[in-house]
Amino acid sequence: MMAAAVSLPAGSGLTTAVCAALEVSRASVLRHRAALTDPPRSAKPRAPSPRALPDHERVQVLDHLRSPRFADQTPTEVYATLLDEGTYLCESVRSSVYE
Repeated sequence: MMAAAVSLPAGSGLTTAVCAALEVSRASVLRHRAALTDPPRSAKPRAPSPRALPDHERVQVLDHLRSPRFADQTPTEVYATLLDEGTYLCESVRSSVYE
């Protein structure tokens, strides 16, 4: 039913009547019609987080996490183990793994 209302020519004056007869929201029909004629939206690239690790530090952390020694441990366990050994790689588990 929506397709029938959307396919009406714009400016024909029939949109309101057809929407009422089909019990379809006029705003939805206009939004769908505009989506067909407007150019597609392009995704804007996101800026990196100011808290993200630099690439060389991130690679170093991931190398530790992927090593055979820590293969069966969670990032939180690896972080705690390395801190106990006096190895400090980053501020927190979150900044090392998820950013």
